[in-house]
Amino acid sequence: MKALILAGGYGTRLRPLSCTKPKLLFPVANKPLLEWVLERLSRVGVSTVVLAVNYKAEMIQSFCGSEKYGLKILYSRETTPLGTGGPIKLAEKVLSLEEGEKLLILNGDIFSDVNFEELKRIHEEHVSRWGAVLTLTLFEVEDPSRYGVVEMDQDGRILKFVEKPKQGEEVSKNINAGVYLTDQRIFGYLKEGKHSIEREVFPGLAASGLLFGYKHKGLWMDIGKIEDYMAANFKVLEEMAKDKPQLGENVELASNVKIVPPVMIGSDVRVGEGSRIGPYTVIGDKVSIGGGCRIRDSVLFNGVTVGSGCRVTGVVMGDNVFLGENVRVGRGSVVGEGVTIAGGVRVAGKVFICPYKEVNLNVLRPKHIM
Repeated sequence: MKALILAGGYGTRLRPLSCTKPKLLFPVANKPLLEWVLERLSRVGVSTVVLAVNYKAEMIQSFCGSEKYGLKILYSRETTPLGTGGPIKLAEKVLSLEEGEKLLILNGDIFSDVNFEELKRIHEEHVSRWGAVLTLTLFEVEDPSRYGVVEMDQDGRILKFVEKPKQGEEVSKNINAGVYLTDQRIFGYLKEGKHSIEREVFPGLAASGLLFGYKHKGLWMDIGKIEDYMAANFKVLEEMAKDKPQLGENVELASNVKIVPPVMIGSDVRVGEGSRIGPYTVIGDKVSIGGGCRIRDSVLFNGVTVGSGCRVTGVVMGDNVFLGENVRVGRGSVVGEGVTIAGGVRVAGKVFICPYKEVNLNVLRPKHIM
């Protein structure tokens, strides 16, 4: 079995963080999202992974190289965005599937624990009984109005898709979870160039009775938006560090530092006297936090410096952000890579600061600092 990860998206809803880092390299509990995925693929019999890349492709290639977790890593690069169908067709030659060899396709911005082995077993049943071309992983959500929903019969055959139904009028609450299992036949339904597999390919397969569903009941999160990205971090925190903080190597906590779980702290981190970290906080590697700070409900990437007396609540900070002393940053704000905020500055909630900006004056209302 081979896998294709769609990794070319711009991550526009994750700006300003995605201005300098592709979303597949965003840390979830201090491990890049892509690493979580590759680690799981290595345990289910996948031999080769092809990454369909475009935006910040060099960063992804530098991270993965040609082998990771025993997986052979190859690349299929778009020169222009090709939607969700075009990159799969483009990767056909790189994948070089043998007849009957299975292909697992994954959207790059999904964080989940889909059981790939069970998906494979159910797909093989669909193929042997009905000649299925593709099995689509489904996930039930409470409010499907922001998604397209799927109607399925008792045999698992997908009948139709309904885009963003009004709440209370949906035919089901099952949505496309962005994980598919298929084989080389799928390429016959795809065309060269930009197109959508969801809108232009799946409806035709469904009409022909060749598209089936598999219901996933475990963890599933789309991290395509900042609030969802934070929620994914906090979900992992609850599972890995609910009762006891997880500390990396060479962490120095000064006297009277209070850690309130769930908290995860990376390696080579310094926390000054009397600071309080948590709950629901992820601190990356090589972070320096001064004395008397309060940090909660936040995700700090690597290399962040937080001066003494700072208050950070409900914030995501990119790599190498610098906060002077006594800075306040409010809930819902996102601070891009390399930003410097001068000492004593107040930043309101829902302020988005683009990379490498210097903020020397108070920002007292929500805004974008370009």
